[in-house]
Amino acid sequence: MLLDPRRGDIEDDAASPGQRSLLKIAGSLLVEISLPKLVVAWAFLLLLPSILLGLAPLVASAWFASLSAHARALTELGAALTLVAIAGLGWIGWRPLLRIAETNFWSLNALAVQPSYGFAREALRHLVERAWRGKVTPDFRAQLRRACSLGAGVVLSAGAALIAILVWPASRWAANLHELALLHHLVVPMLANAVVLVSCYLAVASLAWSMADASMDQPVDLAAFDAVPPRASVWRVAHLSDLHTVGERYGFRIESGRAGPRGNQRLANVLARLAAIHASNPIDHVLITGDMTDAGRPSEWAELLDALSRHPELAARTIMLPGNHDLNIVDRANPARLDLPFSLGKRLRQLRTLSAIAAIQGDRVRIVESSGKLSTTLLQALTPHRERITGVAESGGLFRAASLRQVFDDQFPMILPPDRDDGLGIAILDSNAETHFSFTNALGLVSDAQMRRLDTAIRQYPQACWIIALHHHLIEYPMPVKAFSERVGTALINGSWFVRRLQAFADRSIVMHGHRHVDWIGACGALRIVSAPSPVMGAGDDVTTHFYIHQMAKGPDGRLCLAEPERVEITGS
Repeated sequence: MLLDPRRGDIEDDAASPGQRSLLKIAGSLLVEISLPKLVVAWAFLLLLPSILLGLAPLVASAWFASLSAHARALTELGAALTLVAIAGLGWIGWRPLLRIAETNFWSLNALAVQPSYGFAREALRHLVERAWRGKVTPDFRAQLRRACSLGAGVVLSAGAALIAILVWPASRWAANLHELALLHHLVVPMLANAVVLVSCYLAVASLAWSMADASMDQPVDLAAFDAVPPRASVWRVAHLSDLHTVGERYGFRIESGRAGPRGNQRLANVLARLAAIHASNPIDHVLITGDMTDAGRPSEWAELLDALSRHPELAARTIMLPGNHDLNIVDRANPARLDLPFSLGKRLRQLRTLSAIAAIQGDRVRIVESSGKLSTTLLQALTPHRERITGVAESGGLFRAASLRQVFDDQFPMILPPDRDDGLGIAILDSNAETHFSFTNALGLVSDAQMRRLDTAIRQYPQACWIIALHHHLIEYPMPVKAFSERVGTALINGSWFVRRLQAFADRSIVMHGHRHVDWIGACGALRIVSAPSPVMGAGDDVTTHFYIHQMAKGPDGRLCLAEPERVEITGS
């Protein structure tokens, strides 16, 4: 045959950073991107939040000015009654306005501000490491991270302060009700206000982030594994990640293209080997830390669920969580494609992921209420929304989809409670940042609300040990990288903050994640971190891959012990 379709062709490498440079992929974006959709997306993701953020001080000043004018014209009794009425209205109306301003501020923050700092920090590190190639030791890399964090903070702070000074003359911070009625006259001041506010925030926050990054415990390779205490109960956890299930028999993965395996035979081999191990030496949990599918398509989820259904003993022990490929890939073949903020694509991918997770573990995991109290199971929590979820999947509808906006976020963190007070629990997080663009699909972020619920839930089990599972790696690890693209846009945007928050229970917990496709076991201070390799990605059909089975036990001092893992190799065909 002149062209064997089973071997693929150059089209299978279109969006593969493993086969094409980041510069070439970026060049393709200019040809393929839809400019009208890009303009609309920018309007909703950047322009609208900026206007609302810049409008907030004008509305507040007009409200206080109106209050003062009326107060001067009233008698004492009238003034007292008016103040009571205004206080009541303010209690009802001001808090939603404040929430709107806060939401839009953090939208701009996550979209532009924090990634700017991360980009500057990693760019400095990359340049220095390339200049000192061959001379970079682990100790040097740790010190380099501290220095580059401080350098990035100073540079960004100075740049942001300069922008605020230049834009300040166009800003305006006070208005009256009459001027607010002519809102189109205030568009430029509102945008200037937003630029000044975000720039001032960046000037201060970048210094704070840089100091926090520089002063935190830097990541280091794990010095030694623990010995399992005599007569201790041992938990065996198989850690899989980044399976990237495809929906075609001979399909290739987005990232690896023709450099990776065809179809899902490698996944079938992994599960068959794991089932054989479980039959001889039982496994307690099979943890899959995200990217179960390659692009969140229905056919991909069907293939994954079919593969697990052939091994019911494993499926009954499996815990899954969402990865960026499950939620944020808009188009498998075209990284220039984007979803509009109100389009159905994003919501459908969320609902498919949630449905698959519920099918596997829905009757075992519990949802955490806003108060931190463990609530119903995942299946019970989704029952009131069943009709709307199936309605969106079958018939679409923007309003129906909008009504499900919070349903996905409200399910995280999920908690697999320990089976006894001093047992092992698993906290399942969603670490995917909001993105509508295939090219930026890998952004990671753990929200403050999710962290608060996690903290409260763990404190309800003071004697238990925990696996804290998420998809993204927390920070860049002390290992050499070849391409700058491996550093940027992949680790958690707020990773150092997340590490600090976890230190409170680091002695009785271990963080397990995927996303990076490499195996690394290390620590940040007392917090131990396990990164899973992908048993599928980056390896052709004839290459041997591997995954690990981890053994954990509770020590006599209550500390969670991590023994040396069992390496399981999967031979190629």
